[in-house]
Amino acid sequence: MELLFNPVLISVIILCLLCVFKVNVLFSLMISSIIAGLIAKMPMDKIMDLFISGMGQNSETALSYILLGTLAAAMTHTGLAKIIAIKISRFIKNNKYLLIGILVLISIMSQNLIPVHIAFIPILIPPLLPLMNKLKLDRRIIACSLAFGLKAPYIAIPAGFGLIFQGLIADNMTANGMEVLKQDVWKSSWILGFAMFIALLAAIFITYRKPREYSTVKIGTADDFAHIENCGEKTNASANLKFEKEHFITLLGAVITLIVQLLSGSLPLGALCGLIIIFGLRAVSHKNMDFLINEGVGLMGYIAFVMLVCAGYALVLKETGGIEGLINSILPFVQNSKLLAAAAMLFIGLIITIGIGSSFGTIPILAVLFMPLCMKLGFSVPQSVILLCAAAALGDAGSPASDTTLGPTAGLNADNQHNHIKDTCIPTFIHFNTALIIAALIAVL
Repeated sequence: MELLFNPVLISVIILCLLCVFKVNVLFSLMISSIIAGLIAKMPMDKIMDLFISGMGQNSETALSYILLGTLAAAMTHTGLAKIIAIKISRFIKNNKYLLIGILVLISIMSQNLIPVHIAFIPILIPPLLPLMNKLKLDRRIIACSLAFGLKAPYIAIPAGFGLIFQGLIADNMTANGMEVLKQDVWKSSWILGFAMFIALLAAIFITYRKPREYSTVKIGTADDFAHIENCGEKTNASANLKFEKEHFITLLGAVITLIVQLLSGSLPLGALCGLIIIFGLRAVSHKNMDFLINEGVGLMGYIAFVMLVCAGYALVLKETGGIEGLINSILPFVQNSKLLAAAAMLFIGLIITIGIGSSFGTIPILAVLFMPLCMKLGFSVPQSVILLCAAAALGDAGSPASDTTLGPTAGLNADNQHNHIKDTCIPTFIHFNTALIIAALIAVL
C-alpha cells in the first residue's frame, strides 16, 4: 500500500501521462514537482524553493547548450551545414541505409571523439529532411539511430562522455564498498551497448522498415534545398558551392572548441573559444553577432531550459524521501532472489531516470542504495557494474525530459511533422529500455 502512495512513483507516472497528452514538457515537470512535494506533505513555498535552487545544478549544461547552439547557428550562417548536407546527399544517392549509418556514426562521434553531444543535430538534420522525405524514410528510425548514438557509446566506450559516465560508475561503486577501476567498467558494460545495437537493427529492419510519407516543407530558401530534393543531382544552386575562407575558419572554431574542452574539461569554455575564433577572424560579421546568439538560443535554448527544470525536479524528488521509500517498499520481497532483486533495481532505475532525465545524475542516488544489497546477495563486481549501468541508463531513452529524446526531436521536427512523444520517446523507450533490461538480466543469470 505504501508503494501506491509513493511521491516519486506517482509524480513520474503523472509526468509521463501529461507528456502523452501533449502538455508541454516544462509545464509537465513543474506540475509533477508540485504533486510530488504535496504528496510528501511539503509546504508549497518549500517545494518552489527546492525546485528553483535545484535548477542551478544543471547551469553548466544549460550554458553549454546555449553556446553550442550559437556555434551551430554560425555553421549554418556560413553555409557549412549546407555543404555538409550536399556532400552527404550526393554520397548516399538513394541508399537510405547508408544515410542511417552515417548519422549513427556522427552521433557516436559526438559522444566520444568530438564531444559536442546533441549540438550537431539542429545543424545537420533539418537540411536532410527533404532527402529523407524523398526516400520515404520513417523518421522514427532516425530518432532511434540518433538516440543509440547518443546513449550506447557512453555506456560501452571509455572515451569522451563515456569516460565521464564510467568514471562516475567506478567512483560511486568504490565509495559504497565495492571497489572497481574506471578502466574496467567497459569490460562489463559492453554487453549493454551490444544489446542496444541489436535493438537498433530491429528498429531499422523490422519495426519501422515500411515507407512513410511526409510532406516536403521548406525550412529555408528554395536554393538551400534544391540539391537535396534531387537526391545528389547537381543543380545550379549547388554547383558553385565550395569551401571558402569562412568555412575553414568555422571548422577551425569547431576544432578549437574540441581542444579547449578536452584540455580544460569545460564545454562552455571550449564553445566560447570556438565562437571567439569565428567572430574574431570574421567568418561571421560582427554586426550579425546578436542575430546569431538569438538564433543559438532559439536552437538550443528550450532544451537548455528543460535541463534546468529537470534539475529542479530531481532535487524535489530527492527531498521527498520517495526514492528511499520506493526502494524500501520493493526490496524486502526480493532479497532471497538475485533475479527478482535485479529486476527490482532495474525498475527503480527506470522510474527515477524517466523523471530526472539524466542517467549521469542517477548514478550517485542508485549506488548508495544498491551496492550494499549487491554485496549482501553475492553479486560479482561485473554483475554489479552491469546492474548499476543499466539501472542508471534505463529511461534516458524514452524520457520526455531527456536530451537523448529532446535532441532528435529538435532536428526531426524542424518542419512540424515529428511528434516528440509518439515518434521519439515511445520508439526509443520500447527498443532500448527493453534491450537493456534483457541484457542486464541475462548477465545476472
